[in-house]
Amino acid sequence: MGSLDVDGPPTGYFYRHTDNEPYALVKSCSPLYVETVNGQRILDATGGAAVSAVGHANTRVKKAIIRQLDEVEYCHPSFFKTTAALQLADHLVESTDGKLTRACFATSGKSRKLKSRFSELQANDILGSEAVEMAMKLARQYFLELDPNTRRHRFIAREGSWHGCSMGTLAVGDFKVRKAPYIPLLPENVSHVLPCHTYRGLKKNESHEAYVARLAQNLEDEFQRVGPETVCAFMVEPIVGTALGCAPPLPGYLEAMKTVCDRHGALFMYDEIMCGLGRSGTRHAWQAEGTPPDIEIVGKTLGSGYAPISAVLINEKVIEALRRGSGCFTHGQTFQNIPVNCAAALEVQRIIKEDGLVSNVARMGALLSSLLRERFDAHPYVGDIRGRGLFWCIEFVADRATKAPFPAALNLAKRMANRGLERGYDISLFAANGSADGWLGDHFLLCPPYIVDKSDVEEIVKRVVKVVESVFEDVKREGLVKEMVDGLFEGEKGEVLPNGAGSNDGLINGGGPDDKLMNGIDGISGTGAIERSQGAPIAA
Repeated sequence: MGSLDVDGPPTGYFYRHTDNEPYALVKSCSPLYVETVNGQRILDATGGAAVSAVGHANTRVKKAIIRQLDEVEYCHPSFFKTTAALQLADHLVESTDGKLTRACFATSGKSRKLKSRFSELQANDILGSEAVEMAMKLARQYFLELDPNTRRHRFIAREGSWHGCSMGTLAVGDFKVRKAPYIPLLPENVSHVLPCHTYRGLKKNESHEAYVARLAQNLEDEFQRVGPETVCAFMVEPIVGTALGCAPPLPGYLEAMKTVCDRHGALFMYDEIMCGLGRSGTRHAWQAEGTPPDIEIVGKTLGSGYAPISAVLINEKVIEALRRGSGCFTHGQTFQNIPVNCAAALEVQRIIKEDGLVSNVARMGALLSSLLRERFDAHPYVGDIRGRGLFWCIEFVADRATKAPFPAALNLAKRMANRGLERGYDISLFAANGSADGWLGDHFLLCPPYIVDKSDVEEIVKRVVKVVESVFEDVKREGLVKEMVDGLFEGEKGEVLPNGAGSNDGLINGGGPDDKLMNGIDGISGTGAIERSQGAPIAA
């Protein structure tokens, strides 16, 4: 029991599917490629789930892990400190230019076990969730230190956000496909406001400045609705990752949100687990806007997949409140600050700094943006191309004029991800859905390692084009586009506008939550009825 026959179904392994997991078995990796046991060589254009920064098989990181194992593999953080953890904390604090002054790490033991048995996505989801909950606890304790009788216990986040898969982080997030089954179990001290999502949220003839002002008023209204004296913090992904697909903030947005929080004495909190630590072309995504937080959460590229680790970065205001009060954060875990994980992350971050990889992200990100727009701006079913740095998304729509999404049953994004993994296409695409209304909307992310060069970016775009063309040829040949899309509209379709342009009035959502849940519950993008009815070539 528990063994894996590579030629047959697993007997003990369980990731998601009760039957045989439909994923290829990995044999080895090189910096930008994953090789399977059947000899397929797949270009890792997603870095797992935006995890890989320095690429696979980095010799320096592997040697750093071995050196740490030779020194000390584990010691309890309430008994001992390690050089690796101290140096990593200093490195991260320095990267914020002193705006944040302490770093607290999450390296849970269960997540480490998952790292060896499951995927990078699952392990880093757990670590990200752990860090988000740590930050929420810290925010609550901050106010307890100021006033033991404080009423502050609530959190405000945004619609279309994804903050993790634990109970607390599911509550603060709004990734409906993953959240819906567990709503009866979730705490109710969280509410949500509108996101900054220009493609879907900007009204016809509304200026960017007016949009930002409207979003600030929306946050202000929510403070007033729940009671400003009850709110601990407002949590935001500066660049939304999975749920909305690399949606960046407008200039002035983050500052406007922070102003509302400051007005009411609430903490301003960033979740940069996906978009931070160089992914968007600056060390921290907020540095492009010049608006530092009170608390920041980082992960994924912190360890670059070599070890599961995340961190909470804290400003001096929060630390000072603890110092003047209890002097201690009421938190601790057996496997916190694992030396090996900290050593791996420290070496990753040193490589990023020494090799100038954040600057490379900015340069290659500009190239990736240009090539994607060149190839897809005129595509009849591409609604928007958005992102920053090496963090890009293509969103597909059934009609560019109305921005109506494709029906969930078509499962378009998942089809593309699966096609990319087929021989002859050989590229990983991070598929997701829900960008239109939380349920409908198909998009995929491209977030390659920071080490890519011009030829790598060109190869990524070449393979992406091949995948997209192939999938649309299939759905057209099967009659699915015409049959499904025609049923969405009454009367004639509007004039086709350039990608990202046009009004959001009249957006067609379609379907009920229960139907959408059944088409999206399995995994990130979900598995719909169309997959099960047609069998191969689409894996669940």
